[in-house]
Amino acid sequence: MKRYTKTFPTALARRFGARWLCLLPLVVVSLPVPAARHAAAAAPAQKAAAPSPESRFLAAREAVQKGDRQKLALALEALRGHDLEPWVEYWGLRLRVEDVVSDRNATPQVAPLVGDFLTRQKGSYLAEKLRGDWLRALGKRQQWEAFQQDAAGILQPETDVVCYSLQARLALQQDATALDEARSLWLSSAELPEACLPLMETVTAANRLSEDEIWQRARRQLEQKRPSQARAALQLLPAAQRPDAHAMDSAGDKSAHYLAHLPANFAASRAGREMALLAVQRMARQDPAASAAQWQGIESKFTAPERGYAWGQIAWQAAQRHQPEALAWYELAKDAPLNDEQRAWKVRAALRVMNWPLVQKTIADMPTTLAADPAWSYWLGRALAAQGKRDEAAALFRRIGSQPNFYGNLADEELGRPIVVPPKATAVTSEELAQALATPGLRRALALFQLELRTEAVREWNWTLRDMDDRRLLAAAELARRHDIFDRAINTADRTLAQHDYGLRYLAPFRDQVDPKAKELALDSGWVYGLMRQESRFIMGAKSVVGAKGLMQLMPATAKWVAKKIGLEGYHPGRVTEMDVNVTLGTNYMKMVLESLDNHPVLASAAYNAGPGRAKRWRADRPIEGAIYAETIPFNETRDYVKKVMSNAVYYATMFEDKPQSLKSRLGTIQPARAGDTRGAELP
Repeated sequence: MKRYTKTFPTALARRFGARWLCLLPLVVVSLPVPAARHAAAAAPAQKAAAPSPESRFLAAREAVQKGDRQKLALALEALRGHDLEPWVEYWGLRLRVEDVVSDRNATPQVAPLVGDFLTRQKGSYLAEKLRGDWLRALGKRQQWEAFQQDAAGILQPETDVVCYSLQARLALQQDATALDEARSLWLSSAELPEACLPLMETVTAANRLSEDEIWQRARRQLEQKRPSQARAALQLLPAAQRPDAHAMDSAGDKSAHYLAHLPANFAASRAGREMALLAVQRMARQDPAASAAQWQGIESKFTAPERGYAWGQIAWQAAQRHQPEALAWYELAKDAPLNDEQRAWKVRAALRVMNWPLVQKTIADMPTTLAADPAWSYWLGRALAAQGKRDEAAALFRRIGSQPNFYGNLADEELGRPIVVPPKATAVTSEELAQALATPGLRRALALFQLELRTEAVREWNWTLRDMDDRRLLAAAELARRHDIFDRAINTADRTLAQHDYGLRYLAPFRDQVDPKAKELALDSGWVYGLMRQESRFIMGAKSVVGAKGLMQLMPATAKWVAKKIGLEGYHPGRVTEMDVNVTLGTNYMKMVLESLDNHPVLASAAYNAGPGRAKRWRADRPIEGAIYAETIPFNETRDYVKKVMSNAVYYATMFEDKPQSLKSRLGTIQPARAGDTRGAELP
């Protein structure tokens, strides 16, 4: 079938491509082979093949990057009727929108063009994107009436557009609640773009932000390692109250030196005390104990709330290092307000020492939205059960049970329910598949995937899934699977609420290649697939921001080391994305870290993501539950990774073995490190 695509006597083959022919009506794909050959022979000879639509599209993409409007216009005309025509049109309009930024008089010429596109592409990803661009242009020019006319159509405004919208309401004096909404935005931990600064200046001028609230935001931004955001916040203070820029740099970058050389009168001003608090916070990131020692020498010069803030910072950092002093330092923080991460790490520190009453109290004191997280619902249930309050615990377990995630799995087991795969939904029909293929956003996404423009393709795909019901989601997932776009198949199937297909949620491609490797190394296939699903979603050419590659996301140095260790002949870095090579190296590395870490899959999963040395250091000095080990991993990415890998492994094992599974038994118990144990010391 693929052989004759180029001579197919319809526009459908050119438009859909060979891989899509299986989804076309039977009458189209049943063209007799002799007829296709005859059509090819009858075609007049051409001196040179015309540029393909794909090459024209890529040329248009290059043209917009260079700002070449003439070339872009030519590409648009050549791609009329093609699935990706709207992208080229959007690029051209985006350049026209930029004219409005530089010249407000361009608005009357550009507005009708934008409006026409938004009408024709209503509800699409590109319409949302262009509307956002248009609103930003109007906001920069402070053309508030025009802004208001178009703002109502945006569905998911980004923060800068939200700020422009609030400015428009204030400028047009439409309501007083805009100031309250702006203030709420300020008090959140959200990163605010430059477009929000004029709005916050207005809020400050209206006396809706206090000095404490300005410092509060600066602190939170510094905690999240956003110094530029903190500096922007502090610009709202009167000039005489702002900290010296050099002092702020010194406190942040040379914290120990700064604290050791504080001037005698540093505490006389709020700015002086805040810079010392910044230094304490930064020093705690490196060495909580040393920071605590420095802090004890100066804390008497601070107010009670400031003392609580400092101890809360030190305790937070100590908890992430599993230091035994962490809980005592949390106690010294007293009633100081804690951010969500500080609260979470207080619970984790209590879990490490099995202090169930403190686990209960800390979760009970959390904001409602944070406490509702499945993790804290589960651990609150465990804390209640440990104190004999089994009915209350069961109610919490029922609240999160049946959720297809780590803590939903554990809650089910606490209720005596083994982990099983839900009944499979009725198979997707040919009509449902045809409807999915006819969906413009999905068609554009498929075309972008074929051009290996994954970023644009994923955004198109995900946007198009909005508001789809379960049947349409399953059809879209199956469409992705048939095109070997496994990550979208998985992510799309993951969205269903009542009708499920776990064969799509937990796809297991390449079993002919993977299972023999796992069997040869005596690895659990469920665990191998659980890890691969989390690493790459089975994208062959996946590459992480740090350089990990392939199905099993191997770092170049690790791949080279393993290849040498197992004697893989003919290996060179360019082969790391080859399926067989990648799986061979990845499974061998899994086996090596597993054997070096008590053959425990939780430790080995952590090691695969963060390195064997860290996985060893994160063990306690006494046996702890595997679930507690996973929850108290200091790295957010690795903590989330290990939970998902282990939950994935249970579902894969359930399907591979066709019987219920237990996550708790897989998590088991993590033993403390043995003195002098050097196993795996050479592992990268």
